[in-house]
Amino acid sequence: MIFDTVVVGPLMVNCYLLGCERSREGVIIDPGDDAELILAAVSRHGLNIVNVVNTHGHFDHTGGNERIMKAVDAGLLIHELDAPMLSKSVAMASRFGLAVENSPAATGLLTDGAVVSFGDYGLKVIHTPGHTPGGCSLYTEGMVFTGDTLFADAVGRTDFPGGSAAALGKSIRERLLVLPDATIVYPGHGPATTIGRERMHNPYLTGRALL
Repeated sequence: MIFDTVVVGPLMVNCYLLGCERSREGVIIDPGDDAELILAAVSRHGLNIVNVVNTHGHFDHTGGNERIMKAVDAGLLIHELDAPMLSKSVAMASRFGLAVENSPAATGLLTDGAVVSFGDYGLKVIHTPGHTPGGCSLYTEGMVFTGDTLFADAVGRTDFPGGSAAALGKSIRERLLVLPDATIVYPGHGPATTIGRERMHNPYLTGRALL
């Protein structure tokens, strides 16, 4: 699999680019900003983007959707519970003193258990609410993209509208920690980790910190 990470925007979001070596089909996960950097990576790998996927609806993960969608002929996927946030990115960003563009409407919806395909590969959708009601993780063998649900030594905030600490804890324990320990976790911010490491050392999962 072709794999690249582009860290974008003032909040340092991990935008992930995945592609199929045979077909050159690819997907972009969370193009939060700096569309020109993302598109340069797409061009460098020679990919035809079939879908842009938002793990959740917060502006720092969706702020580059508009410019990406103008440049590539691709679908835009997000969970239905977070889809209304796409048109509110400007308002949300302004509360942080930042500026982004509102996103176009989604062309399709992520549903739990569905597969987002690109060439010979697919990402299984795992609905992981808590940080937002429609937060999703994306799993393929050996790796999972967790958005702002699970980080190295941390978990997503739940103090934004729609957040729920109880839902987040359930999502992590029942949907993510059931994955093989060797599964690499690629979060929305910060370094990669593994399911096994977070099970053993994440203070929010070992009881040393409260969700």
